[in-house]
Amino acid sequence: MPFIPRRRGRDDDASVEQAPAGSEGRAPSEPVADHTGLFNDPDEGRARSSQSTGPSGLPYEEPAGRGDTTELDLPENEPVALRRSSDPRDDDRAADHSQDRIEDLAADGSTDREKGGVAVVREPQPNDSDDEYQWHTGIRRPTGRPDAVEFVETHKAFGRNKILRGLNMGLPEGMISMILGPSGTGKSVCIKHMVGLLYPDDGDVLVHGESVPSMGLDHLLAMRQKFGVLFQDGALFGSMNIRDNVAFPLRQHTDKPDKDILEIVDRRMDEVGLGEAWDKFPNELSGGMRKRAGFARALVLDPSIVLFDEPDSGLDPVRTALLGELIKEIHDETMDDAERLDWPHKPAFTLITHDIMTARRVSQFINVVWRGRIVESGPADELFNSENAFVNQFLAGASRGPLGMN
Repeated sequence: MPFIPRRRGRDDDASVEQAPAGSEGRAPSEPVADHTGLFNDPDEGRARSSQSTGPSGLPYEEPAGRGDTTELDLPENEPVALRRSSDPRDDDRAADHSQDRIEDLAADGSTDREKGGVAVVREPQPNDSDDEYQWHTGIRRPTGRPDAVEFVETHKAFGRNKILRGLNMGLPEGMISMILGPSGTGKSVCIKHMVGLLYPDDGDVLVHGESVPSMGLDHLLAMRQKFGVLFQDGALFGSMNIRDNVAFPLRQHTDKPDKDILEIVDRRMDEVGLGEAWDKFPNELSGGMRKRAGFARALVLDPSIVLFDEPDSGLDPVRTALLGELIKEIHDETMDDAERLDWPHKPAFTLITHDIMTARRVSQFINVVWRGRIVESGPADELFNSENAFVNQFLAGASRGPLGMN
């Protein structure tokens, strides 16, 4: 929406300069008011002021638009407009000055001109003051594998809150990847972009080389079946027992007979250690058991990409370690299945977390995210020995370094 300046009256702002009354007929050689509002010649100023009244003795008011001085409500980063004068020669001089200024800025590429309109002069803008970590380079160490998911210069904001600021990130096939970073850096927002629940404001998100924002609805729904997702608290249906919860994706997205569905469900539940709890409801399970049930449900469609959103949240250290070991075991088994069945894409497991111990136990590839950008990414053993000050501080859990409480 174009900016429309609002004319402000005389009483709206005491700081607005007022043109001296009776100035419309003044010759160019007569004294004029300086920026303080006083005449260059005080005696002549007093004499002129005594003559600046109308027939009734009241102060003379000039017609609006002639000697009237107004101020525009312009944004702080917009140039202040030149004040108009009643002298046409002043208009010519101002126009020449403005045109010279526009040409100078146009040479620097800082002027926008619309055909048939006015030129908008924009002063050069400083670097983003809200981003003190300009050293984010997105350094990535190669793995020799194709990416299951790739973010390309991805931007996302909610109002004025910028979440992703040109994110470049890849999640390689056949590996357990981690997206690590402090709370509020956009890790969970990344998951929503991967499955098409959010679209980027700018940039792209690719799944197996295909652009998610460019997909039609049918294509998008088919693409989502490549994903399995373990949510933070399992996200189980409270009105279903565990077996029906795990069977839900198969009943929704396949035409398999119920006998085949239950065979797949029982196999996956045995893998996560819930074979004896098939008839229990979610409110009868511990937090760790709900996580494992959600994990089993995420695997029943044999997805090529499995996402874990804070899998360790709400778990004690022992169950967190056991869940990490389970993730590694299932990934190894899925890799064997992919080799045996010649899947077109190797399975990619991705954990969204800020738990360093889980990263040390499980991760093979790490992306460190801060303020919507990649600080560094690469094989886990290399990043745990990184010389980057931010990465070193975060992965060591140290209190001293670029990252503070704010």
